[in-house]
Amino acid sequence: MSLTAGIVGLPNVGKSTLFNAITNQKILAENYPFATIEPNVGVVTVKDERMDKLNAMYNPTRLIPTAYEFTDIAGLVKGASKGEGLGNKFLSHIREVDAIVEVIRCFDDGKIIHVEGNIDPIRDIETINLELAISDLDIINNRLEKVKKKARTTKNKNDVLEVETLEKCKKILEENHPLRQLELNEEEQKIIKSYSFLTRKPIIYLANIKENELGKEDNEYVTKVKEYAQKENAKVISLCAKLEEELSELEQEEKEEMLEGLGLDGSGLDKLIQATYDILGLATYFTVGQDEVRAWTFKKGMNAKECAGIIHTDFEKGFIKAEVISYEDLINCGSELKVKEQGKARLEGKDYQMKDGDICHFRFNV
Repeated sequence: MSLTAGIVGLPNVGKSTLFNAITNQKILAENYPFATIEPNVGVVTVKDERMDKLNAMYNPTRLIPTAYEFTDIAGLVKGASKGEGLGNKFLSHIREVDAIVEVIRCFDDGKIIHVEGNIDPIRDIETINLELAISDLDIINNRLEKVKKKARTTKNKNDVLEVETLEKCKKILEENHPLRQLELNEEEQKIIKSYSFLTRKPIIYLANIKENELGKEDNEYVTKVKEYAQKENAKVISLCAKLEEELSELEQEEKEEMLEGLGLDGSGLDKLIQATYDILGLATYFTVGQDEVRAWTFKKGMNAKECAGIIHTDFEKGFIKAEVISYEDLINCGSELKVKEQGKARLEGKDYQMKDGDICHFRFNV
């Protein structure tokens, strides 16, 4: 299940430095399940301590953690929605991502010139968000004219519902609110899904601060960003992009020593990945064995049959049952055999709702 976050931001806010940190992550290429990665896509593994314990228990030939893609969206400047910078190219790239990471500069440094001349994180956020909203409005206006004519002619209920839904979207955008704040029923959500509206995507505001401010009380810029984000129920993560770039060049042991020396319990990038998982409603299940221990990402609410399809479409088509044990039971019992002896292994049907930490073996027949 390939998932992508798009990194956006104005010039000189730390976006490129953060992306360098992501692309410098030491990923075992032979274990990554996608053959080709574009130059503007960085892949990071999702840190999960459960994988370490499963690795020690099974000592598999291959250990494959779940991975996440970050796409560096270039060319965003004021006027992007009207073609400034890379304009429409930028906007088409960001429409393909699952979530948006908006990098905001929250530090003063006279050596790094800000494109607007001074540091004002709220102005920067509103500049970016306005471009996204204008782009969504343009799409709505262009579509509304066509579908209104069609609805008047055909009286088709789906066309009428599309008109009503798009008018709802237009109204909230014109009131200066993102579409993610608009409550829509299931039918309305299906109607707008194909539009990939930018302001409908979940967003994380990434406050880029100085290294000496990490682990301390928020500076005035970060405080303002959090107050802004709270109004739209968005997440804020603070990190130092420069430090993340330095950490990405270290071996794991050196990285842990550096973080400990700074009094930090983890890297900012790990916290960003976890926050992205949270806003997208993602979870992890595992497949285990001596050949391979592997983590798989799924959306909360998916059933066993759908999760089997993440591995291969044949698993979903020919699904019979899922043999399931929980990670906690496996660790507490010490082995799969002891889990079964204690009656804690389960056979689940296609409608079983998968849980984070489930360890599965799928039975199927094609």
